[in-house]
Amino acid sequence: MSDTPFGFGLPPEEPENGDDGKKKGGGQGGGQGPANPFGFGGAAGGGDNPFAAMFGSMNPGDLGAAFQQLGQMLSYEGGPVNWDMAKQIARQTVAQGTADGSKDASVSAGERAAVEEAVRLADLWLDGVTSLPSGSGTAVAWSRAEWVEATLPVWKDLVDPVAERVGAAMGEVLPEEMQAMAGPLLGMMRSMGGAMFGTQIGQAVGVLAGEVVGSTDIGLPLGPAGKAALLPVNIETFGSGLGVPQDEVRLYLALREAAHQRLFAHVPWLRSHLFGAVEGYARGIKVDTAKLEDVVGQLDPTHPEQMQEALQQGMFQPEDTPAQKAALARLELSRCV
Repeated sequence: MSDTPFGFGLPPEEPENGDDGKKKGGGQGGGQGPANPFGFGGAAGGGDNPFAAMFGSMNPGDLGAAFQQLGQMLSYEGGPVNWDMAKQIARQTVAQGTADGSKDASVSAGERAAVEEAVRLADLWLDGVTSLPSGSGTAVAWSRAEWVEATLPVWKDLVDPVAERVGAAMGEVLPEEMQAMAGPLLGMMRSMGGAMFGTQIGQAVGVLAGEVVGSTDIGLPLGPAGKAALLPVNIETFGSGLGVPQDEVRLYLALREAAHQRLFAHVPWLRSHLFGAVEGYARGIKVDTAKLEDVVGQLDPTHPEQMQEALQQGMFQPEDTPAQKAALARLELSRCV
């Protein structure tokens, strides 16, 4: 481990001359500082770190802002997920762009008109092949950031039951007498848990915003009811290299979006069935205390990186029960409809 706490390296020595300066600055791998566990600055190792996602890439000079955000995280007293943090992380992830270099962009007036026309044509075609009436009163074109904003309320409905059950399951690990004694500590752990959930959900939603082309293409109604939505920037990426005109790609995706809107609007049990399956999965979450004690007993407190490795390997990840597997099967079946 580095001798400097929190991964902050010492400032480089002032070079006495050009050659000596290069040699002195070249230690630790050619000027690279030690692995940075909290993701501050540009040191290696911060990219996959949850603290890097929460605080972003920053210089040690921004330490005050970082600890202010850490204080806000620890003082969080809301539900099982810190949704303010989730929104912030999702917006940051969207702003960074996708792995292929595609960046988010504001939707132009021309793109909005093209989406509206595509949805209108899609509804005309569906009118002749299905008895379900149109389920979309309006058609909108979203940027990735707008998709994040519009879908967060539904993500909250989906994720809160799961996060709440995970938190309750973790609390059940301690005996009742220890829970009474560790009240303040449990409160801090709930705040940290809300931040951790917020960070993970924010990252997932931000990445998903770079892949989806509408509000229903993952098989769940994520957008406001009665509003068919498409993402022009993602449609362009989706159609790239297909050899198909862009307007035909847009019409195909509008047709799929409009069909889903009809289902969710006029099959009243479908939405509750999907959300009920998620809640059913959450109800079955339990923590294997024997496995947890075994893993914790093997950790060396002088090597904190072992805790991170244990978390990544599923230290707290419970095995699915038969009821949970049935709930997942219902979700998968509903997505195929």
